[in-house]
Amino acid sequence: MSPLAVGGPALFIGTETDYVALVRPELDPEDPGVRRAAEQAGVAPEELAGSGDTWAVLFEHGGEGDGFELPGVRDAEPAGLAQLLRDELAAASGPFTVDGGAVLRLDARPSGADAYAFTAHVTPPDDAGTPRTVETGPLPVAGLLADLDAFLGSLA
Repeated sequence: MSPLAVGGPALFIGTETDYVALVRPELDPEDPGVRRAAEQAGVAPEELAGSGDTWAVLFEHGGEGDGFELPGVRDAEPAGLAQLLRDELAAASGPFTVDGGAVLRLDARPSGADAYAFTAHVTPPDDAGTPRTVETGPLPVAGLLADLDAFLGSLA
């Protein structure tokens, strides 16, 4: 469920090639890029590192990917989306939709025994006229629930 390694809270729904992710990146002071940026700014790498405060949506479908930031989004909003998705998965016996607002909507449908496939409707705020659609393959419900619990725990 989590094909990309990202520091900070991250929720990935999909596979390595077809996914949508909600992330709040965290900078690592040991990362060479962070060290270079800190040196150029004349500060210690630790001053640049730590938990970021900007959420982002990342997505990939069929080898094509992109992403965008969500300035002003507080932790409560991604947590609310994750909790709604968790509640629906735990109770679901058929298709359902989780609305994440203007930029993200998840349509879920049963796909085999104890699995769901998702259609993620992603609308970048600066390009609302060009929504993207990401289809995932079947994802095991138990794995999704574990990922959702871990994500929610990382925000607690």
